Amino acid sequence: MNCETERLIARLDVSSLSVLEISGSFWRNRFPFRSYKSVDYPAYDVIDKPLSEKFDLIIAEQVWEHLLWPARAARNVKEMLAPGGSFLLTTPFLVRYHPQPEDCTRWTETGLKHFLIESSGFEAQKIQTGSWGNRACVIANFRLWRRYIPLLHSLKNDKFLPIAVWALAGT
Repeated sequence: MNCETERLIARLDVSSLSVLEISGSFWRNRFPFRSYKSVDYPAYDVIDKPLSEKFDLIIAEQVWEHLLWPARAARNVKEMLAPGGSFLLTTPFLVRYHPQPEDCTRWTETGLKHFLIESSGFEAQKIQTGSWGNRACVIANFRLWRRYIPLLHSLKNDKFLPIAVWALAGT
């Protein structure tokens, strides 16, 4: 997932982007963004209200499955996007239940795309989706939370066994 989402972001004019990352700092030093801000969920509750600032790129990795009201959060993200901005949303699909604080929702690529269209008005033609996973990684994930070990885990993608699903939606 990280390789694919990095490729999506690399296609943008990263040095001109003001970026908001919701719950994490993975992207802080990945690219030379014009500006970068990180907020933590649930300390900042994206469901409650948008921030007053506008951003060119908003990233939410592995957050939306925890939201009780994901459509409200998606509308708030859309409101925080500057004209021409993008929203990168990643979420697990075939992973164990993990209530931290809640674990509510899973989406396929099609489901995630249509969720973004219906919940916040993103245009279908401006949404790119992807997914990644395979049988060995699904089994490993259901047994234990494991990190990638090259000798044990294949990186070959099986589109019928996704562990993670993502969408990059533009305005």
